[in-house]
Amino acid sequence: MNPSLPTTDAWLAHRGRFVNVDFMVQCGERETLIRIHEGSIESVRTGPLVMPRWTFRLSASSDAWRMYFAPQPTPGYHDLMAMIKFRTLRLEGDQHIFMSNLLYFKDLIQTLGGIVQ
Repeated sequence: MNPSLPTTDAWLAHRGRFVNVDFMVQCGERETLIRIHEGSIESVRTGPLVMPRWTFRLSASSDAWRMYFAPQPTPGYHDLMAMIKFRTLRLEGDQHIFMSNLLYFKDLIQTLGGIVQ
């Protein structure tokens, strides 16, 4: 594994051991393409990207992500599903792998806080 990549803890990697996916997180205009292989982060590429391939994309404004990653997030920004419900976060593409491994992705996004923002 590349030492410059964020590390996932052993439990998170174990919980996502069947997850193999490329997904995108968009913060305002900034795009980040993340490749997960067997629950571990294999690569992180920051855009602009030309025609990237991804299975699903999470996109929100930079203000929304900032509120999500705040030490004490306000209601509506405390959880990815709450952000989707209140339409501050868009989930696009094939949602099956995201919804099937929802707790894994919630924890993974929290570990990617410095990269996503």
